Amino acid sequence: MTKKNEIFDVVDENDRVIGQALRSRCHGDPSLIHRVAHVLVFNSRGQLLLQKRSMTKDVQPGRWDTSVGGHIDPGESYLEAARREMSEEIGVSGLSLTFLYSSKIRNDYESENVMTYLARYDGDIHFSPDEIDEVRFWSREEIYSTLGSGTFTPNFEEEWKMFCQWCRKCPSRSDSPLSFCAGDPFPDLFNSF
Repeated sequence: MTKKNEIFDVVDENDRVIGQALRSRCHGDPSLIHRVAHVLVFNSRGQLLLQKRSMTKDVQPGRWDTSVGGHIDPGESYLEAARREMSEEIGVSGLSLTFLYSSKIRNDYESENVMTYLARYDGDIHFSPDEIDEVRFWSREEIYSTLGSGTFTPNFEEEWKMFCQWCRKCPSRSDSPLSFCAGDPFPDLFNSF
């Protein structure tokens, strides 16, 4: 099955499945709300992995985007999709994922209900060349200085804004590192947000 012929569950504003539609219909018709899972992958230095979308993608080709992001298959949970997409897109599996927040991304092109997860990873990345042209870790400062330049997808810029808001709501103690995923200590990602 080609990407255009993929079937998505269509959901209502409360995320209840109300039908199904082809990917090609959901992309281009914002009345068809569909589900997406995102994973923000940070390394131990507090840098965020971003992927440069392949020039062959039907949405936002050639722009930098969230570490991992993908549509939910019919009957699949958000968490199952996040794990599957991590394996398919960047070749990483077996990581603990921590739920961060849910959001609704709405624009003139599509409507997505999104659940975002957090992971920490310092190993090798083996990305899918069919989906991704390049990956690299970005510092917080690099991201801030690049926002609004057209380098990032609009959805990533919205995701970054939500992540920064989430960080401000969850201040850390200055005397200990935070731990989100199975006891893995993160660097203090939350200062300066």
